[in-house]
Amino acid sequence: MKANLSWDGKMGFTATGDSGHAIKMDVSAEAGGSDSGVRPLELLLHALGGCSGADVASILRKMQQKVEKFSIELDGTRAEEHPKRITQVHMIFRVAGHDIDPERVRHAVELSLTKYCSVAASLNATITHEVIVE
Repeated sequence: MKANLSWDGKMGFTATGDSGHAIKMDVSAEAGGSDSGVRPLELLLHALGGCSGADVASILRKMQQKVEKFSIELDGTRAEEHPKRITQVHMIFRVAGHDIDPERVRHAVELSLTKYCSVAASLNATITHEVIVE
């Protein structure tokens, strides 16, 4: 799995991964950017929600739940000190449809966040890295 980022000359980057889809990232004008893209830390919340959401949708489909509406709200709490990492994420899963079983939804969410979602697992992992400067 790879990602390539191209700098815009200020504080922004365009990221492209194996899928070929691009994402524009930038910081606020107050921080020296152009405010022309999503913030990198926002992407972390987007990734967690998207990964878990896909899992939950798949699991509920297999459980034959007739989901008509599904949304996820994520609220990340950041540390006050640098690196101002996310210290807590509050997730609200909203599922509506015909004869939805709340226990099945709870179970699907639990399975996603503890077993299937690679983003959630990565957030709980010790990540090693190598830095090469060319």
